Amino acid sequence: MPYEAVGDPQEALRFTMPPRRSARIQGASSSSGSSAGLGTGSSPAPGSGGARSSPPPSPTALNSPHLSSSDSGSDFEDTLQPRGKRGPRQALSHGPVSKRPRRREPSRDRSSPTASNPEQNTLFEAVRSAKIAIETVVDDWLETYKQDREMGFLELVNFIIRSCGCRGVVTPEMFRHLQNSEIIQQLTEKFKEDSAEYPLSLGTQPWRRFRAGFCELVTAVVRRCQYSVVYDEFLMDALISLLTGLSDSQVRAFRHTSTLAAMKLMTALVNVALGVSLHQENNQRQYEAERSKGPGHQATDKLEALLEKRRELQEQQEEIENMMNAVFKGVFVHRYRDVVPEIRAICMEELGTWMRSYAASFLTDGYLKYIGWTLHDKQREVRLQCVKALQGLYCRRDTAAHMELFTSRFKTRMVSMVLDKEPDVAVEVVKLLTLMLENMEEALTEEDCQSVYPVVYVSSRALASAAGLFLYRRLLDPQREPSHDGDNRTFFRLLLAFFIESELHEHAAYLVDSLWDCAGPRLRDWETISALLLEESPTKGLTDQQEKALVEILAASVVQAAEGQSPVGRGPVKKPSARERKAQVEERTRLTHCLVPALPQLLAKFSADAEKAAPLLEVLRCFDLSIYRTGRLEKHLELVLGQLQEVVEKHTGRTVLEAASHALHVLCNPELALRGHGDLVRSRLADQLADKFHQEVTELLQASSLDEEEVYSMAATLKRISVLFNAHDLTPWQLFEPCAQLLQRAVDTGEVPPQVLVPAITCLHFHVLWELSRLPSTDVPQEQLRSLKARVTSFCSLCQSCLSDMDAGVREQAFVVLSDLLLVFGPQLPRDGREALAPLVLLPDAGLQSQLAAFLMDHVFHHACGHEELSATEDSENRIEELHQRRVLLAGFCKLIIYDVLELSAASDVFKHYAKFYNDYGDIIKETLNCIRQIDRQEWARTLLLSLQQLMTELLLQQGPDIRAAEAFLEIRDLARRFSLLFSLHQLRNRSALLSMHKEGIQFAFQEPPGPELGLPPLNLPFLEVLSEFSPRLLRPDKVLLLSYLEKTCQELRWSAPGDTPWPSLVTYRNSLQPQEEGGSVSSRSTASRSRPTPSSAAKRPRVDAPLEHPDSSPWPSSRLPSPALTSTALRGGPRPPLPWPPAQDPGSDPGALQSSSLSRGRSRMNRLSLMVEEEEEEEEEVAIEEESSEDTPDQDRTLLAPEDRLRDLFDSTILGIEVG
Repeated sequence: MPYEAVGDPQEALRFTMPPRRSARIQGASSSSGSSAGLGTGSSPAPGSGGARSSPPPSPTALNSPHLSSSDSGSDFEDTLQPRGKRGPRQALSHGPVSKRPRRREPSRDRSSPTASNPEQNTLFEAVRSAKIAIETVVDDWLETYKQDREMGFLELVNFIIRSCGCRGVVTPEMFRHLQNSEIIQQLTEKFKEDSAEYPLSLGTQPWRRFRAGFCELVTAVVRRCQYSVVYDEFLMDALISLLTGLSDSQVRAFRHTSTLAAMKLMTALVNVALGVSLHQENNQRQYEAERSKGPGHQATDKLEALLEKRRELQEQQEEIENMMNAVFKGVFVHRYRDVVPEIRAICMEELGTWMRSYAASFLTDGYLKYIGWTLHDKQREVRLQCVKALQGLYCRRDTAAHMELFTSRFKTRMVSMVLDKEPDVAVEVVKLLTLMLENMEEALTEEDCQSVYPVVYVSSRALASAAGLFLYRRLLDPQREPSHDGDNRTFFRLLLAFFIESELHEHAAYLVDSLWDCAGPRLRDWETISALLLEESPTKGLTDQQEKALVEILAASVVQAAEGQSPVGRGPVKKPSARERKAQVEERTRLTHCLVPALPQLLAKFSADAEKAAPLLEVLRCFDLSIYRTGRLEKHLELVLGQLQEVVEKHTGRTVLEAASHALHVLCNPELALRGHGDLVRSRLADQLADKFHQEVTELLQASSLDEEEVYSMAATLKRISVLFNAHDLTPWQLFEPCAQLLQRAVDTGEVPPQVLVPAITCLHFHVLWELSRLPSTDVPQEQLRSLKARVTSFCSLCQSCLSDMDAGVREQAFVVLSDLLLVFGPQLPRDGREALAPLVLLPDAGLQSQLAAFLMDHVFHHACGHEELSATEDSENRIEELHQRRVLLAGFCKLIIYDVLELSAASDVFKHYAKFYNDYGDIIKETLNCIRQIDRQEWARTLLLSLQQLMTELLLQQGPDIRAAEAFLEIRDLARRFSLLFSLHQLRNRSALLSMHKEGIQFAFQEPPGPELGLPPLNLPFLEVLSEFSPRLLRPDKVLLLSYLEKTCQELRWSAPGDTPWPSLVTYRNSLQPQEEGGSVSSRSTASRSRPTPSSAAKRPRVDAPLEHPDSSPWPSSRLPSPALTSTALRGGPRPPLPWPPAQDPGSDPGALQSSSLSRGRSRMNRLSLMVEEEEEEEEEVAIEEESSEDTPDQDRTLLAPEDRLRDLFDSTILGIEVG
């Protein structure tokens, strides 16, 4: 995509005109002694893209004093300053040189190996091999140049040409008699690009090393020549002229390589100019010091020498500035807007280097404007280099002081780039704003900072950490507000103020993770946090909201220090190194020592508040519990266990109870030395809860009615038991029977409240699972097996009865538990050495399978779950929670299918809703499709067909036989088209399944007899149109076979349309099976059908040429059509030898026979299109599913495809999604 920029109209016009050479340059003699005039144009190489510079950005408020109207110049000679002091160039000395190898002497011999064979370019081979130091290579070359500068220069030029990937060579004759534009023209003609790759475009390690060596060599040449050769008016002038011409070439390799060389050359010249400037300053100080001496103490000779040195340095400075000006205006001004992003990035990177190195000359608005304009670049790497260049300028106060105008002009853009779509660019932008905050205090307003603060909660940890540093520097650094208490209290108060007042997020873990790198030591000051939370002062104490936030920050910092991992969603979980593991152990020990004495006090203070107690119990799980014993801290352990028991007795909320259960589970770890204390508290809790529950169940079963207090008490007791049951084995307390009695009472009478039933079902579920886990894998007592089998069977029966309960919570809980039990006690239970558990296998009967499927239809795929209805719901949080619960239900049902609990055909109840509920359940259904296909492809295809048949039958029952124009029928066809995408790849593996699908589909279409009236089609005949969506996936021999089977079926049943009008559905399916050479009539949906006239001239050409010349058979999209609505299938099989024309058909022949035979030539040309409306979404899902299953696909399947089959895959309309005009 071309790089777009706003530019000056006159300059834009100049760039759109044909390239031509300046008349002034044609007549002017070059200062290099060889016709080095540069032409602005060059012919492109065959196959090379005609890349040209885009129009330049228009100058805005920033006007450069150094770059005025000359910015638009394109010729090198226009950029050179006149040099009045330099005399005419002396003739080159070509005398013999002693003690040099003879291979270097014949510099003018055109047939020398070095000049004719680019492989022998010593510089290129030395840099590519990387076996010789670049300084040594440059020194050897410099000796050659000093002896014969023409030969040395040609060696350097050919090194650059060879680095472009060009095999051409600049010979001495070419150098003497041709201008640069003519040399580049010949090199372009000799380029012979075999591919788009060239050395700088290759990413392998050797070529990356070559690129670094290339840049180092260009820099070393200038550095080694900076005191003499640079000013010889030959080397630099000719080299800059050549690089300027190459950078204007249409060959990307020339343009890219020469731009890199020119930018590195410019960087080296900037360093030389900086050195000359320092020498001038030293000379000026020496001169002033000498003049300040008295009249009798001044040394006249020294003053004259200093004056002479000053004039020489001024001349050198002017000459270096002329060279830099030539490179900047000849190369940079045009290439910073090049169409190639890498070239633009090189320009921005080097411009930043110049500004940092030589701020006196380059840190002006005239140069800064290029960076400001390019901040809007569309490519990531270009924007990234711009931001990094600005970082180098804002990191120092002396350079940042010169950026006021630039900051005022482009600050809005820089702040908006915090939300850049590329995370790495956004990271660097936030770092840039942090530098601006540190070195330009007044640059960023509060509104600008408000745009950065929310970034601390993003999913990218690098970006969040950069934003955390910005937040810390701006708001949280206590140095901005000095504290007199000598600790981190000020920091935590500022952090609480930001966390509460910003109202950006509810989870403190992400805020802590963002600040961890910059403020980690402060966040690990748990003594200060504990002191703040335990403070009772009415004036200095925290509010309730601040206490809640600080408790969350405490828990998040403890987890971060103990686990060393970021919160969920902040990147992948990384494996810690040995050093990191050691640091985590040390941090865990330190936090344990800090918080063991404080935790009982904190729990005692906040145990009544569930939102504060839950995070504090999470802290307990991060302790090094062995310290309780080694540090003689059993007293604190007893206090913590007492507070934990109190929390369980006080609360019924699921979150705080789960935190207490997990903490108790950690304290009851069998490997813990003091586990007896935890076991005692657990037994005590279980005894209290079990006794209370048994008493309440007895009262409920005997009482005729219950009041609200009794119901609440029983529900609270069951909630506590169910949560504890999840992590602790409570089977010794015999809770199965009373819970089963409650459930049976609810099924029989319906008098048990739902808030009691849901935890009762959960308790029964965990009771069964704990019993199963306690069974040995071998020598299991039969009595235990029979007892567990009876309990599982009775419990499943009760859950099946609860599927029809009036309360939604009860229904959903029963479905989830039933799905889990069927999965756990499924066919896989006796595997892996557990054959003794085979009697426990529980298989659902037909009634249960149908009831599970009906539940899915009623509560997961019901009409109220549609996307339109959900989007109109006001309470978005409830809507998301409900959607999550339905996804859980669907996932449970799909797992039963995948793990062979239910038959694969049961998936048809899920697959038929694939298109309608794609936004809600698309990922789950696609994964199920993929898994079933890997299990059995034949059954998978049969299940897809069954889902379409079910939808067809339902539609016929609802609307009758006339359904072809109904919207629901088009939706069925759309679903079939989505299913057909799954057959696009691996055609040979899908061939048998696809043939069976078509055969069974044909049988289904003709199985229902027509009505009593004569001439009526079979009721299911429209299903052939649905089946035609799968026809493009068939191989050509299979199409012929299916067409014959279709005709045979019609003849056996003796069904045909009355008169001469064939049934449209039958015609559509027949046409979809027609061989591609013979074509067929156009068939499509009524909403997408359109006709296209065929030129008469096309019908007169031989058949073999039609695919290449007829516009309807082109595989490429027409440039005149705005959107891809139609796709051509004429070239799917590739060109084939011409076939004999079929005999002419009798106009009065049977229409069915006419359709099954070849049509006339003109009609065959007209009807080569198969109309399909392709969507981008289906293409993505096809690729996703096929990629998931491609790992287990053998490579042999790809090699078995015939060339024409692979060609058909390439031009498949479902892959390209193109329209042919």
